[in-house]
Amino acid sequence: MVAASAQPGAGVAPGPTVTEFPFTLPHGYVDQDGNRHREGVMRLATAFDEIAPLKDPRVQSNPGYLVIILLSRVITRLGDLDYIHPKIIEGLYAVDLTYLQGLYQRLNRSGHDRLLVTCPHCDGDFEVEGPPPGE
Repeated sequence: MVAASAQPGAGVAPGPTVTEFPFTLPHGYVDQDGNRHREGVMRLATAFDEIAPLKDPRVQSNPGYLVIILLSRVITRLGDLDYIHPKIIEGLYAVDLTYLQGLYQRLNRSGHDRLLVTCPHCDGDFEVEGPPPGE
């Protein structure tokens, strides 16, 4: 019989699960008053977040609209805006939309914003943080 303390991970409390990630848009959403909103938070998507938009008539008539609905569901904060809805995502500059799509893919593929890279000098693999926000 193996003592509990000898088992891998025994006695180690798991850390809190991180589900929200801050970001900074390259350009930022400009509201009707001319205020720019760049700082935001994106949460990890749920299965429902990815399935529900498929029933939306806007997505059914234009599959390209899926990303608009999906991002409006997982972005929990953008600047001082009270509510993130599809019209806000529609109003983003293309560079910001591309940035958010990349962030979404990284977060939901691996659950974090780190990338696995290989050192060209020693061929060692290690993780690095994703690109600086807004880059």
